[in-house]
Amino acid sequence: MVEKKQRLCRFEEIPEDGCKGFSIQYQGRDLELFILKRKDKLYAYKNNCPHTGASLNWKPDVFMDFDDLYIQCAIHGARFEVETGFCVWGPCAKQFLIKVKFEIIDNDIYIL
Repeated sequence: MVEKKQRLCRFEEIPEDGCKGFSIQYQGRDLELFILKRKDKLYAYKNNCPHTGASLNWKPDVFMDFDDLYIQCAIHGARFEVETGFCVWGPCAKQFLIKVKFEIIDNDIYIL
């Protein structure tokens, strides 16, 4: 039987205005994703640039630009809105990061 959701971490393990990356097995596949927290709200995306398919992070858990305004691709500097994953600048302009569905149950974050 395929598991329908998988626990990632506790809500408080994601720092405010910060990110946490995950590399997991989910439904029989490898999945790279990250979660951001902004104003006590979470956003989850696959860790893949729509332009190259490469990982976005500069180093573990570092996905944001230097001003902490946008998610930034470490390869070519494309910038994405935190709330939507929309690329506002770079070679993948007007494309989106792929959202990862999740839910919070008793302060635990689960991907769906």
